[in-house]
Amino acid sequence: MSNRPIVFRALVGLILVSLLFAGCSQQVNTPSPESIPPAAADTLTPEPIVSAGLARDLVVLSIEENGYSHLFVTIPGEMPLTRLTAGDWNDITPAISPDGSRIAFASNRDGFYDLYLLDLQSGGVQRLTQTEQFDSSPTWSPDLAWIAYTTYVNDNLEIAFYSLTDPAQGQILLTDDPASDHSPVWAPNGRQIAFVSDRSGDSEIWLADLDIKDESRFTNLSNSPQSAEAHPAWNADGSRLVWASDSLQLGYSGIYIWDVKQPTRPAQWIGDGDWPVWNPQGDQVIALLDGPNQEYLTAYTLDGRLLLAPFPLPGHARGLIWPNVSLPDPLPNVFTQAAQTTPVALWAPALTPVTGVPGQRWYLVDLPGVQAPYPQLHDLVDESFTALRQRVIQATGWDALASLENAYVPLTASLDPGYEEDWLYTGRAFALNSLMVNAGWMAVVREQIGNETYWRLYLRAQRQDGSIGEPIQNPPWDVNARYDLDPRSYEAGGRYAPVPSGYWVDMTSLAQAYGWLRLPALPNWQNYFAGARFTEFAMPNGLDWYSAMLELYPAEVLATPTRVLPPTATPSRTPVPTSTPGPSRTPRPTGSPTNTRTPTNTPTPSNTPLPTFTPPTVVPTF
Repeated sequence: MSNRPIVFRALVGLILVSLLFAGCSQQVNTPSPESIPPAAADTLTPEPIVSAGLARDLVVLSIEENGYSHLFVTIPGEMPLTRLTAGDWNDITPAISPDGSRIAFASNRDGFYDLYLLDLQSGGVQRLTQTEQFDSSPTWSPDLAWIAYTTYVNDNLEIAFYSLTDPAQGQILLTDDPASDHSPVWAPNGRQIAFVSDRSGDSEIWLADLDIKDESRFTNLSNSPQSAEAHPAWNADGSRLVWASDSLQLGYSGIYIWDVKQPTRPAQWIGDGDWPVWNPQGDQVIALLDGPNQEYLTAYTLDGRLLLAPFPLPGHARGLIWPNVSLPDPLPNVFTQAAQTTPVALWAPALTPVTGVPGQRWYLVDLPGVQAPYPQLHDLVDESFTALRQRVIQATGWDALASLENAYVPLTASLDPGYEEDWLYTGRAFALNSLMVNAGWMAVVREQIGNETYWRLYLRAQRQDGSIGEPIQNPPWDVNARYDLDPRSYEAGGRYAPVPSGYWVDMTSLAQAYGWLRLPALPNWQNYFAGARFTEFAMPNGLDWYSAMLELYPAEVLATPTRVLPPTATPSRTPVPTSTPGPSRTPRPTGSPTNTRTPTNTPTPSNTPLPTFTPPTVVPTF
């Protein structure tokens, strides 16, 4: 970091991306999500904007690193990500104070998730709440007297207040509803708080009027069925509210801006992304752009035009702010020490000596203590699986990887249709036991990325006292709802489910820290249950499927289009001949009786014996 003071100024040309997906349109106070404003529709293929003030402002993020979340600062294009906090704990959901002197955030550094304050001048950290329940997502009142935040009480997420002037007041609840209420943001006028709630059935953006005492204070702003909203944020003067939306309509998800002065007009879609926040001037929005296994920073003008330069992040983001403050020069020692911390490698390959393997080909090794049809993995990835398994035990309190639906699958075993070139054949993939969903030990959150569907898996923590895991905020996806005789659920391949209670661990992020990447669902997953592929993780290490297969098999084996099948005697039956008919009886002569003896009847020959059935010899084809 340079020795000059660093000032958070307006981002005129922060970052950008070459990735652009179609966005979603929803109406405020109107259930129809089909209409896109013409200005937004014209931005589907925007021209990049070159800015004279490119990349001069610091952005503060919470990013996962080695399975833990830390606070970072960066100037995209000028200063790399610089760590502000470090340790074997999580620091998430930062929020800047209105005077720019402190950052409120949530952390479990003392065993449970509580609220903390980080002083930007000294680097000192002060603990605010001290409970065993989950506290997160702080937001400041404009007068610095209060902090509103998300808390987990009565097996449910609620919005609460903490008094900075009189902490002895304790927790004061704003919401008390069976629904999940979270992610509050305080309006600059001080009298309104926007938040996320699923009290209407889907996750929506709601507004609480602090001047009203009863339940009529709550208003549904987004009002968009069949979608899930998240991460609202006010601009500096409180005239606009931005949020992210994930819709069931493919290609209609993204970032929306709602105008306070025109509350009944549709919220304007400006681009794809998640976790949007404003620049201090309120004329640009910075957001996270999701890839299948990579997240980026991106920025938009308010008419939906992209700014420059893609900025990839090294891990899953857990918070984002873009304030107008400065850091001291020189930096406090606590920041310098955190920035110089070198993360320790989570695992390293250790080759297992094996004899009799043909030259230049790899081999499989057994997974001790793992139940699977073939409990084996490639020798270059088995140590990562073992390390991940131990980390999952530590994070959840139970061994979720001890019983797998699949690990390595040999070529002689056939998977479901559509899986002919699946990574399970390479020994570089594994699939969790999908029965854990029905048992309530795993939850599945749908994430639409472009035209492909991905899944985020959560494992239920064994201890539900708040010491491990976090509550789920995004609604899970109920893949079994397609069988409920609801046409919309059937066509969508399921529907959003209520947010489950309890504490959970993000298995997808944890696996990614150890190099295991999630795979997309098959294109026909909505009407083909097996095509969802929500439990599978793979470690390609830069290889395509065919190259990975060549590490185990000779090329001529892969060139054979016919699967090797075991011999099975299944000949067709030989037709059975019909019986030979016997002769008819000889008729007796007519006439007057005489003394001549009447000849006896001609003997009827017996039926011809039936031939016996002898099956032909079957020669199996290999």
